[in-house]
Amino acid sequence: MEKYVVSARKYRPSTFKSVVGQHALVNTLKNAVVSDRLAHSYLFCGQRGVGKTTMARIFAKAINCEHRTPDGEPCNECESCKAFNEQRSMNIIELDAASNNSVDDIRQLTDQVLIPPSMGRYRVFIVDEVHMLSAAAFNAFLKTLEEPPSYVIFILATTERQKILPTILSRCQKYDFQRITPADIAEHLQYVAECEGYTAEPEALNVIAQKADGAMRDALSIFDQVAASSLGNITYQAAIDNLNILDYDYYFRLVDAFLEGNVEQSLLLFKDVRDHGFDSKVFINGLASHLRELVVAHTPALASLLEVTGDIAQRYVAQSARCSLNHLYQSMDLCNTCDLSYTNATNKQFLVELTLIKICQLFGGNAPAPQPQQGLKKLEGNGGQQGQTHTAAPAPTSAPQALQPAQQMRTAAPQPSAAPSVQPRPVSPQPSVRQAAPQVHVMPSIKAVGGNAPRLVGVPTMSIRGAASPQPAAQKTEVAEASQPQSHPLRTKAFTEEEFREAWCEFVRSHPDEIILINAMKASFPVKVDGETYEFVVDNQAQVDKVESKRPELMTFLRGQVSNDNLQLRVKVREAGTQEKLWTQKELLLEMVERNPKAKRFIDHFHLGFA
Repeated sequence: MEKYVVSARKYRPSTFKSVVGQHALVNTLKNAVVSDRLAHSYLFCGQRGVGKTTMARIFAKAINCEHRTPDGEPCNECESCKAFNEQRSMNIIELDAASNNSVDDIRQLTDQVLIPPSMGRYRVFIVDEVHMLSAAAFNAFLKTLEEPPSYVIFILATTERQKILPTILSRCQKYDFQRITPADIAEHLQYVAECEGYTAEPEALNVIAQKADGAMRDALSIFDQVAASSLGNITYQAAIDNLNILDYDYYFRLVDAFLEGNVEQSLLLFKDVRDHGFDSKVFINGLASHLRELVVAHTPALASLLEVTGDIAQRYVAQSARCSLNHLYQSMDLCNTCDLSYTNATNKQFLVELTLIKICQLFGGNAPAPQPQQGLKKLEGNGGQQGQTHTAAPAPTSAPQALQPAQQMRTAAPQPSAAPSVQPRPVSPQPSVRQAAPQVHVMPSIKAVGGNAPRLVGVPTMSIRGAASPQPAAQKTEVAEASQPQSHPLRTKAFTEEEFREAWCEFVRSHPDEIILINAMKASFPVKVDGETYEFVVDNQAQVDKVESKRPELMTFLRGQVSNDNLQLRVKVREAGTQEKLWTQKELLLEMVERNPKAKRFIDHFHLGFA
C-alpha cells in the first residue's frame, strides 16, 4: 500500500507553471532565467502559505538546470534536477534562520560560500524566515551578502519584512507575494479533488478557500481534513460542520428579516446561532462580511471584489438588489462599532442584540423619522415607504386665550423695531424705574401704563465705543428676566459707597468658580458717576462679555444687598495706555511696608529680608 502524503506536500508545485496565484512574479523570474540576468541576492516577502519557499526552490532548480525548456522551466531530467528532486543536491542549500540565528551560524554559512559548485553553475543558498536573525548575525552577513563569489546566489524568504535591517534590504531584489484569491484556491482544490478521485461541491470548495485566508497550504490542509471526515464526498454541509463555520443561509435569512423590519425573527436567528455553540463575536463579524459582500454585489463594477462564486454569488446579487446602499453602509458601521465595543462590554449578548435591533430599524423603516425643517421633506425608507412626503404641522395662528402671568410677560418681550404690549390685566400699579442713559448697557425698566399691566420701555443699547449695535443675546435674556412681575415694591433706600463695596466683595466671595468674572471684579472697583450709577472699567472685551452674561444675576444681587432698585452699572474697556502697573513681589512688599508700619516691625523682629 502506498504511503499517504498530505496534499500540501504531494501537490507542491515543482515548475513555474504549477505555481498558483503569482503570475507576475513567475513571469519576471522566468525571464531572468531565460535571459541569464540573475542578481546575487533576492528577497521574497509575503504571508504564510503563498509560495515563497516553493518559488525559491523552483527558481534555484531552474538556475542550475542543464536542459531548460525555451520558456525557462526546469527539465526535471538532468542530473542537477534529479539530485534536487531526490534532496541530495550539494548546490542548493536551505537554512532555517529561526533555529540558526546566531553569529556562529552565519559564520558557518560564510565558510560554505567559499566552496564552488560540484556540478552546475551556481550554489544557491535559501534562507527561510530570515527576519529571525539577530542584529549581530545580520551585521556578520552584510559583507558576504553584498559581494558574494560569482557562483553564489542568495534567496531570502520572510513573512515580516519590516523586521529586516534596511542595510540588508538595500542589497536584495525584493519580490512581494500577494494573497492567493479564493477563486484561484477553489480552482486548484478542484484540480486536487479530480486527481484524488474525490467529489466536491463548488460551494464547499469556496468555503474552504474563504477559511484559508489567502494561504494555499492552509487550504490544502483543510481540504484533507474535510475529505477525511466525508470519505471523499466533500459537500457544503460537511465543510461547515467540520470547520465550525456559520452557514451562509443564516445571514441571508437575517437580512431578509432586516428588510421586513422583523426584530423578533432576527433575535431568534441570533439565539439559534448561539445554541449551536458559535461565539457572538464570530457572528457579528460574519454579518459584517455578509453586508460587505452585498455592497460589492450591488454594483457590477465591483464584481471582481466578490469573494464567493457559483450559486452563492447569484444569491448575493439577488438579495443586494432589494437593499439600499445607504442602509448597507450604515449597517456595516453598526457592526464595526459593535465589534470594537465587544471586548469591553459587560453584557455581550445585549450588545449584539441591540445592534440587530438598530439594523432592523434602518432597513424596515421603524426608525424615528426626522422632523421636517422647512416645507416638504422627502424621507427615504424601505417597506413601501420610499417617496412618501410629510408636511410640517402648521404653526398656531393665535396664542391661547388664558396665559400665566410669566408667559404673558415673556410674550411682551420687545423686538428691535418696536415694543409690543400684552393684553391688559388687572395688577397693582408699580412706580416707574428711572431710565438710564442710552449710550451704555443698562437693565431695562418697567413702566406702568394707566394702572394696568406693566409694559416694557425699550432702552436703546450702544457698544462700548458708542457706536449703535444690534441688541445682543445676553441683553435679550435680561429683558425677558426683567419683564417678570416683581414680588416686592420698588426699593429706593439710600446707600453709601462702603455698603456698595461690601456688596461687590460679597458677590466675589460667593462665586469662586467664575474665574474670568471674579478676576475682572478683583482687578478694579466701580467708580460712582452720579446718583446710583456706577462705571466699571475692565481690561478687554472678553471680560465685558462675561460681565454682560452675568449682569442679571449680578444686578439682582447688588440691588438686593443695598435695597435700591435704581442702582445701575456701566461697563467699558480700559483705554489703551492706561493699563495699571504690574507689581513684582518685592515692589508689592515695599509698598505694603510703607503703608503699614506694623509690617515693618514684623520684618525687623524676625530679621527677615527682601529677596
